Amino acid sequence: MLPALRTLLEKAGARFGWYHGCDQDGDVWRRVYRGDEIDTVLAEQDTDADQQAPDHAALAVLTNLTPGHVQPGVLDVRDRVLDDVLYLAGVLAAARTRRLPGDLITSLEAAVAHGRKLSGLLADTARATTTASSPS
Repeated sequence: MLPALRTLLEKAGARFGWYHGCDQDGDVWRRVYRGDEIDTVLAEQDTDADQQAPDHAALAVLTNLTPGHVQPGVLDVRDRVLDDVLYLAGVLAAARTRRLPGDLITSLEAAVAHGRKLSGLLADTARATTTASSPS
């Protein structure tokens, strides 16, 4: 993208509450929510998850017949949790470095600690799949 066009797009995006970020695949534009908007987004996420829950439960009942069937899913979830915790730990480090508001840092610390705890619980669950006896 031409530098002048990029600058113009960044200015236009900032005007509408968007920030410019970049990942390994290239440019990414993400919306920054303000005030009550974030509560709407969080409620939508909760609603979407609640709507998908019955499908996930039904699939889990069909596919998780023995401890051996449970293990791969638990390991996959733990892997994703570890990735997310690592990302959040980086965000926390940046927040501390930039001296962002204390309540944000406190919330990030709690999220990282919770993620680490969840990772440990999932590790315990994965270990339990190796010692649990399958129903006959």
